[in-house]
This record gives sequence, structure tokens and C-alpha cells, in this order.
Amino acid sequence: MATQVDYYEQLGVSRDADGATLKSAYRKLAMEYHPDRNPGDAECEARFKAVSEAYDCLKDPQKRAAYDRFGHAAFQNGGGGGQGGADGFAAFSDIFENIFGGEFARGGRGGGRDIRRGADLRYNYEIALGEAYHGKDAELMLDVSATCEGCSGSGAAPGTGAETCRTCSGMGKVRAQQGFFVVERTCPACHGMGQVISEPCPDCRGEGRVDQTKTIHVKIPPGVDDGTRIRVSGEGEAGTRGGPAGDLYIFIHIERHELFQREGPNLFARCPVSITTAALGGEIEVPGLDGEIHQIRIPAGIQSGKQLRKRGAGMPVLQGRGHGDLVIEMIVETPTRLSKRQKQLLAEFADTETGEECPESAGFFQKIKTMLG
Repeated sequence: MATQVDYYEQLGVSRDADGATLKSAYRKLAMEYHPDRNPGDAECEARFKAVSEAYDCLKDPQKRAAYDRFGHAAFQNGGGGGQGGADGFAAFSDIFENIFGGEFARGGRGGGRDIRRGADLRYNYEIALGEAYHGKDAELMLDVSATCEGCSGSGAAPGTGAETCRTCSGMGKVRAQQGFFVVERTCPACHGMGQVISEPCPDCRGEGRVDQTKTIHVKIPPGVDDGTRIRVSGEGEAGTRGGPAGDLYIFIHIERHELFQREGPNLFARCPVSITTAALGGEIEVPGLDGEIHQIRIPAGIQSGKQLRKRGAGMPVLQGRGHGDLVIEMIVETPTRLSKRQKQLLAEFADTETGEECPESAGFFQKIKTMLG
């Protein structure tokens, strides 16, 4: 009989093999001879039982010590070992998972109440750019599932309590043996909770939570940007039957500003100036989000697209120190409605041009002349 063959020979290992070597050898043989991989092959089925019996003995230090001393006689007359019941399957449950990817029984004890955490919530919150600059104390109204006050989240009517599920004995799971397998499933009586409520709370109907509208106060920090996510722990959906609540995630969206555009901590604005201001230079005033009026000096002869920077007048750095910059892009505006006198003055100016006043345009047209020969 296969059970009388030396266990070490069954696994193909030496008598001084350690636990890792035993396990590796067993996995290889179990996967090779498993009945589901060799349907209808009685020899493979017998070999699979033999290597499983050998590993079940040798993986246990006490059984292995007894086997090394007395051999198979150590397990005769009720000595143990072998493949008895569901515990025999514990030795190779990991092999089943490797082969089939399913959930099979483990040999150890476990289970218990399945605590179900509440779901996380997402809230989209839109604020003005000025509010993003200064920060804001926001008040949010949320429709959520909150812990039932009538039963304090237990789900049981006042004066009563939950009872241990008789179907699964409080494990929350039941096992069914199918041939070589012991399949573990969620208990159909308690739905994995391990407890049943005979008298459910009338307010929450045994759920331990009720739908309600509640107000959440949230601190929006200065410097938040579009897409910033703020996590408020424990303000999501309440868990069932006293389970922990989920979290609330607030996603910030910044309204479009009529003057400024934001890139990180910097603020950008396009400023049109007259041709005379661009030529002669001058000064403009730009209101900042900080409430200050910033003086921007325009150097004479400035060109369209030139950027002037005001250090430290931008957005505050989120969770950091300092501020970004205020960047003003100059747009030189050509006049479109000229009086007769203005046209006359411009014509007189044109008569005095030598080409040195506008070196870029003069150089450009000189290149064209050179290309045309």
C-alpha cells in the first residue's frame, strides 16, 4: 500500500530536509498528480493521496519526530496522520489556490464577525480664485447614511441585542465538502456578520444606520488649486451594524477669474497698453488678490508679449511658505479710431523715421530685400 512507502521517498527529499524544501517538493508533486488535472487516472489519484499523506505528517514537527523514531507504527491504533476530514485538506489548500485561484478551506480556526466599513463619499466644491487665495471655512450639506441613534448602530431594538448565528456558529462563513475540496462561502443566514438580530430596530430596520442630512464644517486652506483633494476622515457613509464610517473626499474646483489665470502659485494677466505708453514708457496699477494695488512700471520701447513680473504678489504656496509671482504680459494696442489731427501727427512722425526707431522691422525687411536680390 502507498501508505507503507517511506514518506521521505514519497516526496523525493532527504531525511534532513527543512520545512521549505518539504513544501516545495509537495507543491510540485501535488500539482502534477492532482485528480482534476488527471481525470479518470486512478494511479495519479492514488499518488496524489500518498504525497498528501506524507506531507501532512512531515510538515508537523511532532508527527515528524514520531515518524522518524517509530515509522508508520507511530500512527497506527488511532495515532493520527493520514487524510481524515477537513483538517487533511489544510495541508494543501495553498496548492488548490495556485491551481484554481478560488477560495478553499484553511486548516486553522478563524472567522468571526465581518465588520463592514461604510463607503467613501466624493463632494465637488467650487470656489472663487479669491477664496482659494485667502482660504475659506466651508459649510457643506450632505445627504449620507449616519449611525442610527435609536440603536447606537447595533441594528437591534432597544433592550435587545444580536445573537450568535446558529448556522455558522458566529464564524460568518460555512463550509461544504465536495470530493477532495472543502469550499468556504459567506453564511446565507447572517450574510457574513456572524450574528443575527431577531428584533431589529424600528428606525433603521436592522441596518444600524439611517439616511439623514448633516452639516460638515471644513477648513479650505489658502493656496488650494483646481483638483486639490481634501480628505475628511470618518465623514463618509456609516458602516452597517456599528462598522466604521468611510471618509469624505472634497475635490476643489476653481471658478474662472475675469482677470487672472493661474499656473501653480503664479498669477498671469494680459494687459493692453497704448502705442504711446509702449513707446514712451509709463506706469500702470494692477489690483492683486491680496487686496493691494500693485504699481507696474513699463519701460520705454516695450514690445508685445514682454512679461513684467511682480515678485511675491501671486498665490500663497499650499502648505508651504511664501507666494508665487504676479506676471503681466504686455499687449501693445494699435489705435483704430484716429482723429484728423492724430493722423496728421502720425504722418509727420513717419516722415522723420530713419529705421533706427524700429530695428526689428527694419532688419526683417532688409532680409527680404536680400532674398529678392
